[in-house]
Parts: sequence; structure tokens; C-alpha cells
Amino acid sequence: MRLLVLSRNPTLYSTSRLVLAARARGHDVAVADPLDFRIVISRGRPSIYLRDHPAPAADLVLPRIGASITNYGLAVVRQFDLMGMPVLNTAVAIARSRDKLRAMQLLTKKNIDVPVTVCARTPGSIEHALSLVGGAPCIVKLQQGAQGIGTMIAETPQAVTSLLETLWAMGQDIILQQYIAEAKGRDLRAIVVGGRVVAAMRRQARAGEFRSNLHRGGLGVRATLEDRYRRAAVSAARVMGLEVAGVDMLETREGPKILEINSSPGLEGIERASGIDVATAIVMHAERCLIRPSRRERNTALDDERRLSRIRAGAHGARRRTAG
Repeated sequence: MRLLVLSRNPTLYSTSRLVLAARARGHDVAVADPLDFRIVISRGRPSIYLRDHPAPAADLVLPRIGASITNYGLAVVRQFDLMGMPVLNTAVAIARSRDKLRAMQLLTKKNIDVPVTVCARTPGSIEHALSLVGGAPCIVKLQQGAQGIGTMIAETPQAVTSLLETLWAMGQDIILQQYIAEAKGRDLRAIVVGGRVVAAMRRQARAGEFRSNLHRGGLGVRATLEDRYRRAAVSAARVMGLEVAGVDMLETREGPKILEINSSPGLEGIERASGIDVATAIVMHAERCLIRPSRRERNTALDDERRLSRIRAGAHGARRRTAG
């Protein structure tokens, strides 16, 4: 298999681990910065260049698109998809998960539990929005963000008002979210690959911090998930359409509440905490994706089978009429 990894930095832990895991299984691997690609739009012939040359041939593209380059990164992923090249996490799926409000909407449509989340846009709506999430303290989030960046806690109604008005003045779209005190700064991260949880860890925020992200100084330890948490993580990834996802959940008396879904989850923390080779699990799933027929091929085969059945049924009916 020729694997193309889209990453801004080949020396990052997650990128280098994927490269090593793929090469250990006998695959050719190339790493390219999404910003180095040139997208060419022409009638019936979408193409893409890496700097001044056609992009290297690949059997499968593995995107590692960071939040800072979301728009252009998604355009690059979309172009590979248009060219018929298999992509592990499509542009549509990445975009769904990257937009926190959209993700929450899709999850609740499928009856997957999340903290109460409210989107408001005018100063006059703040008081009501705050009451809907249970009052202060509450969580304020930018709709786009990763690794805890853009996630804040507002301790008082005055702090909520000040924070929202400042962010709105900067042109930011935000959401308010219920603060789950019983979580006590803990959450679960599950890595879902190909519709199954391959690794999980429990994260604990450091003293004085409410965000449990390891990039914010949180501590991660291996976790064994109950079935309901495992099912919630798999369902959340499926709703987003992600083949590879990091699903963050809160543990509550009511069961799992999904916080966020990450389309490019970091591997360093989860591999060290769980002792599981997540990179190899991702590569092995990429191999399976190449072996199995694509959705388009499966649909075509199904349509052909249906047409053949109708033809057979028609022929059988004609013979019966002739015999009569």
C-alpha cells in the first residue's frame, strides 16, 4: 500500500508513529504538508499538485488536519476524494466534527446524550441562555477549537456576559454548555477506529484547571470502558462519519455525555496511558478499507443485482403467460 499522510510536521509524535507503523507492515509512506498542495479545478478533470509537480500516487490518504488550517486542509482532502482516491476521514466528516454546534445537533438527533448546549448571538439572549444551561458556572466554547483552546469557564453571570460580548465583538461564534460539576475535572477519551474502540484513557485536569486535555497539563491513565460508554463512543464516531476519531465523554450518574469528537486525535497520550499501539490499529484499518469494496461499488453491485432480479422475475412471468 502507498499511504499519503497529510500533516504539517512529519516530526510530530502522531505523524511519525503512523509512518513507522505503516513501514513496519511493509507499506510505502509519504508525508506532505496540506498547505503545499495546489488544487486545480477544471471540467471533468480535478487534479492536485504538490508544489510544482503532480501529487505523488497513493492508494489511500490519511488526513491529519489541524484546526489552524481547517478550511484549506478540507479543500485538499475534498480534492483527493473528487479524484477517486480513498480518504480515511472525508472532508465532510472532518467538518462535522470540527464544528462543535453542528456536532451536538447531529448527536442529539440520534438520541446520543450531551451536556445541555445553547447557541446565542445577542446580548438580550444571554440571561435566558444561561438559565437553560443551569446557570453559572458554565462552559463557553468557540465553535471551532482543539486541544482545549477556545474552551473557557465563566464563574458568574457577569463573567458570562463580559466574555460573550467580547467574543462577539471579535466576530467569534460561541456556544454555552452546561458545567457538569460531578465530573470533577475528569473525562474519558476513547479512540474509535473502524467502528470499534481500540484504546481508552481517563484524563484528570491538573489542580486549578478545569480542562483535562493532556496539552493543558492533564494526567491520563488507562481506562476500561463499560459497554454503554463503548457504545456511545462508537455511535458518536458513526454519526460524524469518521473512520478514525477521538471521542471525549463525561462520566455522570445518567451515563456517558459526549463532549467532543476529534477527527485527528493525538496518539502520544493515549498510547502511553493505555500501552496500546493505536498507530498500527489505524494502519491495519486502512488496509481493510482498501480490500473492501467502496460504497459506490457496493451500491453499483446492489443495483445490478436488483436489475437482474427484475429481469428474471419478468422472464418468469412471461413464461407463465405463454404457458397459459
